Amino acid sequence: MTAPAFLAAPDGLRIAHVAAAGTEPGILFCGGFRSDMTGTKALALEAAAKARGTGFVRFDYTGHGQSDGAFLDGSIGRWKDDTLAVLDQVCRGPTVIIGSSMGGWLATLAALARPGRVAGLVLLAPALDFTEDLMWAQMSPDQRATLQRDGILREPSQYSDQPYEYTLKLIEDGRRHCILAGGIDLAAPVRILQGMQDPDVPWQHAVKTVEAFRGADTRLTLIRDGDHRLSRPQDLALLTETVWSLAA
Repeated sequence: MTAPAFLAAPDGLRIAHVAAAGTEPGILFCGGFRSDMTGTKALALEAAAKARGTGFVRFDYTGHGQSDGAFLDGSIGRWKDDTLAVLDQVCRGPTVIIGSSMGGWLATLAALARPGRVAGLVLLAPALDFTEDLMWAQMSPDQRATLQRDGILREPSQYSDQPYEYTLKLIEDGRRHCILAGGIDLAAPVRILQGMQDPDVPWQHAVKTVEAFRGADTRLTLIRDGDHRLSRPQDLALLTETVWSLAA
C-alpha cells in the first residue's frame, strides 16, 4: 500500500494523504466518522481511478488514521478545515468530491466553501447535520445529562470493539455547521446513494437531504437491501459507475 505524504495544518498537526496524478476532473474521497483512508470504498475507487488515469486523493482527518491529533479533540469545523486544506493544496483542478457518512457532510461543506472547484458531489449514506439530527435528537435524557455533565458519552459500537465516544464539543460545534434546515444552494450535480437497511443513517434522512439541495441536477438512489457501509461488490460497482458519470 502506498505510504502517505503529510500536509501541515496551521497549528502544525499533519494531515496524512495519498495522491495519484491523472486527468481532470480528479476525485477526492472523504471518509466517515472514526474511519480512515484505507477503507474498502476508498481503495476500490483509487484502483478504478488509476486504471482510468484519473487523478485521485484520499486522506485522514486529524485524529483519524495516520494523521496527527487526538480524535476527541476533533470537531465538524476542524475536519471541514482539514478537507479544505487537502482540496486546496493537494487536489488539482476541478474535483468530484465523494463523501461517505460524516464525509458527506464535510464534502458538502467543502463544496459550499469552494463552489468553483467542485465538478460534482457523490454522497454515500450522507450524514449531514448528524450531530443534531441523528445523535442529540435521539439521545435519552440520561445520555444528554451524562454528556453535559462529563463532556463525553461512550456508547457500544457494532463496527469496533472500542466504544464510540461523543464529546459535548462535537455536538456544540456541529450546531454551527448544520445546513439542512436552511437549504443548500449548490450548482454542481449531486448524486446520493443510500441503503434502506442502514441502521445508522436512516433512508428517510437521505430523502430530507435530497430535498435540501436546491440544484436541479440532484438525484437520490435508494438501495433496498443496502446497509450503511455500501461496500459489497454490487455497491462498489454502482458507486464507481456514479462517479464516472460525473468525472468523465
